[in-house]
Amino acid sequence: MAFYDPIADKVKKFTPAELKRLADTKVSDLVQQEVPRSRKRVLELEQRYPSAGVRERAQRLIDEKKHVASMVGGISGAFGLLGLPADLTVMAWLQLTLLVDLATLYKVNLKSERARNELLDLYGYTTGVGPVQRSSPRVLGKVAEVLLTKGGLQTLGRAMPLVSAPVTAYLNNQHIQKVGDHAVRFYEGFDKAHAKTKAASRKAS
Repeated sequence: MAFYDPIADKVKKFTPAELKRLADTKVSDLVQQEVPRSRKRVLELEQRYPSAGVRERAQRLIDEKKHVASMVGGISGAFGLLGLPADLTVMAWLQLTLLVDLATLYKVNLKSERARNELLDLYGYTTGVGPVQRSSPRVLGKVAEVLLTKGGLQTLGRAMPLVSAPVTAYLNNQHIQKVGDHAVRFYEGFDKAHAKTKAASRKAS
């Protein structure tokens, strides 16, 4: 049985009020809120695929977020321009959640302020926003604006639902894969450095 990310159910139940609250929440707070849920998701993934390597598990996490992103793009795209703000806000949140999941998979201690700051820097880099103002509640909005510009969504004719839904789903899918690839490269480097430190400590003792 394939790994199922419960985030899909959460996204389906988002109300306009919840989306507004999401957009108004500081990104650093969103990370802290997501850490315990991420641990459960990663634990379930490890139990489901005990023989899989870390890279395979990472791709499964990415694939499931891509599935959710495609679902969001298909639904909101069908509503044309009216669906655009909701789609991009959820996408910005999905990308952040994916980074938390991948950091957790690679055993990064997100209780550490330094590790959380590194994750937020990575978020800013992978989404194209640049350095993230951690105290600002506008970060998700800025990411949404970047997605709008880089995806060229304003030129896709979103007023034509039958065309825009599959195109939006495809673009969402591509964005998630890109963020996931950047994160895997970053955290694999972290993982190797951590292994070297442990090996050096054992040698010294």
